[in-house]
Amino acid sequence: MIGHRGAPHIAPENTIASFRAAVDLGVDLVEFDVLALPGGPLVVAHSDRLDEITHGLASGRVGDRSLAELRELAPDLPTLDEVLECLSLEGNDVGAHVDLKLRSRADEVAAAIEHYGLGERTVVSAFHADVLRDVARTSPRIRLAFTYPEDRLGVARHRALGPVVRTALSGLRASLPARLPRLLARSGATALMLNHTLVTRAAVRRAGQLGVPVLAWTVDDPAEVGRLVALGVDGVITNDPGMVVATLAA
Repeated sequence: MIGHRGAPHIAPENTIASFRAAVDLGVDLVEFDVLALPGGPLVVAHSDRLDEITHGLASGRVGDRSLAELRELAPDLPTLDEVLECLSLEGNDVGAHVDLKLRSRADEVAAAIEHYGLGERTVVSAFHADVLRDVARTSPRIRLAFTYPEDRLGVARHRALGPVVRTALSGLRASLPARLPRLLARSGATALMLNHTLVTRAAVRRAGQLGVPVLAWTVDDPAEVGRLVALGVDGVITNDPGMVVATLAA
């Protein structure tokens, strides 16, 4: 089980408090995204939208703001180093799932992971094969996962676009098993992060034949957890780790 941005049902997403809450709930990995501040450090945030970084307190874009300026609006915005240090010291062997949407500085991310001794406890996922290859060149110990499909703008979260998203995904679902070998080979990935609606018995079976575990994102419904477990997925990514624990125990 992977805590998506920690445990956002308990504490604000992508904060140290949220990651600690996820650890307390027994996750195997905590998931987070990395944002590169122009000319500044790497921080843990989903995007450069201020409403996400400030948890709704401000709007607009991060732009060229410094870390000090951002922390005036979002005091709990953590740097990548702070999150990795927390996991290293307090994580109780919980690992990191770093979902990279960056197209650059992947080597810095990998170097930071290794600096805190988390190489063997980390999986880095990305949609872009070149990003995964950059990570591999810096650290061959970090596990690589291919994310499919790309949802860089978070379209899947907008309910009004639901019919459009479902139509698009239905075509991807049918063709995915046949495409898996090529998708994985070009990225060098040894794990697959699938949107949960694309998970079918055929996809899980094909991934298994390739020796690749399947993890489904982002799953917040108990019935969907049950469906995915029955299909044989290796893990789920969720905003509500407590729900998943309770569902699996039922």
